[in-house]
Amino acid sequence: MCLGIPGRLVARNSVEDLPMGVVDFGGVTRDVCLAYVADEVSVGDYVIVHVGFAISVVDEQQAQRALKLLREMGRADELLLIRDTGDLVDGYQSGEAR
Repeated sequence: MCLGIPGRLVARNSVEDLPMGVVDFGGVTRDVCLAYVADEVSVGDYVIVHVGFAISVVDEQQAQRALKLLREMGRADELLLIRDTGDLVDGYQSGEAR
């Protein structure tokens, strides 16, 4: 199953002319490619991120609703709370099948 996670854009930059940004997922930040939404997104906006790419811009209400649903499904901690080392907080290594 493919899943996009909402997060808030906290910074913009570029890498070799590729629009990039830093997205905050409830206290965990990740570098994200903004190529698909570069003309639509500003710092402070919420985006849906899938495999490192911001694929759409959403309003804060939509983002909070999606995060609430993820929490209710019991998946938010696994999906959002990833340590800087790439390890999931529940002990699973990134990339390991579950």
